[in-house]
Amino acid sequence: MGVSTSRPDKGVALVTVDFPPVNALPVRGWYELADALRGAGRDPEIRCVVLAAEGRGFNAGVDIKELQRDPGHHALVGVNHGCAEAFAAVYDCEVPVVAAVGGFCLGGGIGLVGNADAIVAADDAVFGLPELDRGALGAATHLARLVPQHLMRALYYTSRTATARELHAHGSVWKVVPRAELLASALELAGEIAAKDGTLIRLAKAAINGIDPVDVRRGYRFEQGFTFEAALAGVADRVRDAFGKDGGER
Repeated sequence: MGVSTSRPDKGVALVTVDFPPVNALPVRGWYELADALRGAGRDPEIRCVVLAAEGRGFNAGVDIKELQRDPGHHALVGVNHGCAEAFAAVYDCEVPVVAAVGGFCLGGGIGLVGNADAIVAADDAVFGLPELDRGALGAATHLARLVPQHLMRALYYTSRTATARELHAHGSVWKVVPRAELLASALELAGEIAAKDGTLIRLAKAAINGIDPVDVRRGYRFEQGFTFEAALAGVADRVRDAFGKDGGER
């Protein structure tokens, strides 16, 4: 259990997240993921990173139970910083990051894939931000990189999800494949990227980040301020405590 790194192919690092049962990451998990991504990007032998997950889904966001066990705001502050670190580690990784998404990709998962360079998704993958149902805000900055502005707003306000095929139609998912072919397809794309010159691919990543029209780090930190405001006002706890009591997680 945790975050592991392997080298399945030449020039490719595979970072795998495994936090059963649903890959809802605790504070330490977000920092472990950030460290793994930064370490892979710094490795001069690596030219592309694949970010994948074991289990039922890619990512279910933060560990709500960890927040509920904290009588103060230490866990909330910790997960705010941890998420920001992990999302930034994807974006700032010195080489391209390909996200391999199967099953659910929710909350913090959107922050990860929204900052990835490419997404390969299984045909059972769904993407969304159920933050309003969980007493939180955030990652609209990253959802806006996956879908058009008005669709992002509707998905955010309703806590609904979009399918992998819908995102493929919007151009944000590179390829949709059967679940059994997900990792192989992501590694295939990563291998094509890793075949490029190592110096040039790193320069290309830096150049593309440099012309990005949105500062994703500043945008996300701005959103987090409202998450903390909701916590201080007590509304976050009220919504979070009611979460799942009317039929389970959505």
